[in-house]
Order: sequence, then structure tokens, then C-alpha cells
Amino acid sequence: MPVITNIQDLKRIYERRVPRMFFDYAESGSWTEQTFRENTSDFEKIRLRQRVAVDMSGRTTSGKMIGEDVAMPVALAPVGLTGMQHADGEIKAAKAAEDFGVPFTLSTMSINSIEDVAEATTKPFWFQLYTMNDEDYVRRLIQRAKDAKCSALVITLDLQILGQRHKDLKNGLSAPPKLTPKTIANLMTKWAWGIEMLGAKRREFGNIVGHVEGISDASSLGAWTSEQFDLSLDWGKIAKLKEMWGGKVILKGILDAEDAKMAVKVGADAIVVSNHGGRQLDGALSSIRMLPQIMDAVGGEVEVILDSGIRSGQDVLKSLALGASGTMIGRAFVYGLGAMGQKGVTTALEVIHKELDTTMALCGERKVSDLGRHNLLIPQNFEGEWQD
Repeated sequence: MPVITNIQDLKRIYERRVPRMFFDYAESGSWTEQTFRENTSDFEKIRLRQRVAVDMSGRTTSGKMIGEDVAMPVALAPVGLTGMQHADGEIKAAKAAEDFGVPFTLSTMSINSIEDVAEATTKPFWFQLYTMNDEDYVRRLIQRAKDAKCSALVITLDLQILGQRHKDLKNGLSAPPKLTPKTIANLMTKWAWGIEMLGAKRREFGNIVGHVEGISDASSLGAWTSEQFDLSLDWGKIAKLKEMWGGKVILKGILDAEDAKMAVKVGADAIVVSNHGGRQLDGALSSIRMLPQIMDAVGGEVEVILDSGIRSGQDVLKSLALGASGTMIGRAFVYGLGAMGQKGVTTALEVIHKELDTTMALCGERKVSDLGRHNLLIPQNFEGEWQD
């Protein structure tokens, strides 16, 4: 068993173990992948202030996200097709998150259904909603999340239309994989993954198959998106969804100060500063570069969660020090899941927790709530100077 000391270790095992189309699905961005790359590289530009001779006993990383107690301010982000990264992937990730004490978010485009995850867990999880043209389906989906006692609805705003991801198109991404000579050749080298998938609870989109009439190709994310995602989504519709849900609402996909202000106006409980992991608008700024001006715009009126690009506990610390109340990880937990199932997700969380705790101590802080800009060295013009 290899010694895992960082998220990159898990990624290497993950790449060897999982079929290429699902590795590429997670490890890619849209178009030139500029935003995908800068989501991580921009974190490296922010440096940390080391402080010494500070009492470091009694440290804690615990806090709250939307009023819920968390072991550290890190939630598992919604990731489509998680159940294709590892058999029963959503169930395993949700159980790992529950055991660790952090929130899990189930994607609309999950393989395991809302009911599958609810049956396997004991604490409420969050449910992520894509808005569809089929309003009856959306109403039933929201009711299913209510029946499962989900504690928050995460409405994704930045995927009314699917960004072009070259690798997914070339790989013919589908769930389950379509058997072509290329995919068969690759699957033959991933026999451990295949044996586990034979015993999986599901291998299709569990929240969709059997719940929607007249879908021409439920296996294809691209086909489903082009047929069903609501191009007319606007702030009025978001307000109606919030009312329909009646509980806590998190709006994900905010990357502009004006949109952040609108999210406050419609009464969001939290916003997620996110560019969908660089998978939608290539050429947009990284989430971490946009965070300061969004914090300035909302001024404590709403909880702000940072998503996209986090691969370490130091990235979490930098996000919190810049004002975020919490963070989301997607790829970091998927690497662990694909590498080692539930144990891999736990390992990813342990790695991030240790990095966060150690870095916090070396920065002279004992509580995540005490982190702030005073812990950072931020380069001049980090946010960029742009013409009006």
C-alpha cells in the first residue's frame, strides 16, 4: 500500500485505476483549459505569513457552514457521474463525508439516486439542482430531496448550456460507457474497476432514469443537457425555486460582484464563488482571484463558499483568510474515490485537514475563524486591472 501524503498521490493511483473517459471527465476544462489551469496556479501566487512564539495548543479547525457544525469548513462539491468513478461512488463519498463531519452534495447528474444516498446515510446531505424545461420533473425532484430530508438546495447557475469539453466529445462520454473498440481496449486494462462495477447498485443516472418521460439518450450528459436544461433561467425563476424549496438555498456559480449582489437580493443563504472547475466559460478568471471583489460586494450579507481549484489544506486556508466562510472540493475527493473508494475519500479529507491544521499553526492561529488577510502576502494587482 503506497504512503499517501498529498492529493497528488491519490490522483496518480486514480489515473491508473479508472477508465480514461471518466478520468478525462474529471480532469479537464473547456476549450483551451486556461481557466481550469489558473484555478490552481493562482493559489500559488498568494504567500503565507509565518508567525512564531504563539501558543499553538488547543487548535481547532471546526466551524459552521449554513448553520451546520463541520469538522473543517470543507464540503464535498456536487460532481456528476461520481458513481462511474467507483462503484456506488456517491454512496461511498457521502458516507465518508458523514463519518468525517463535513457536508456532502449530491448532483442531479449522479449515478446513485437521492433515495439511494438517503438510505445509506444517517445525517442530512445537500442536494444540487440543475433547472430543467420539464417543470413537473423539477417539482418532483425537489419533493424527493425534501422527502430525503436534504438540509440545503444548491442551485447551479452556470450550466444552462454545456461548455465544450474536447476530451468528453472525443471519448464519447456516457454512463455506462458505450462499447466501442477504443473503450473496450481501455476497459480491458481496468479490470478491478470493472469487477466492482458489476456489483454496483446503479450504472445509469439514478435521479433521471425512470423519473422522466421521453428522453432520447439518458446515458449522455451532452444529450440530456441540450434537450432539458433551462435556457431561460433568470433571477425570477431562481426566486420561485427558492420558494418551492422552502429551506436553505445555496446559489452556485457566482463569479461576478453584480451577480453576488443579485444572489443576496433573492435571499440566498450562501453563494458559491465558482467557475464550474474551469469547465464552462474558458477565459474567465479563477475563483480565488474573483473572491476579494465578491467579498467586498456582499460585505458579510451572505455566506460565501469558495469552489474550483482547491487541492490542499493550504488552498482552504487561503480561501478562508480572504473572507470565505467555507470551501468546496470536487476533484480532490474524486481522486480519492477513484483511487480507493470510500477509504480514498476519507484519505483525501485527512490530507486536507492535516495541511490546514499544520499551516494554521505555522501562521500563528488556533481557530479557522481567526484567519484573515493578516495571514497572507497578496501580490499587488492580484485581482488584475481591467479597462471599463
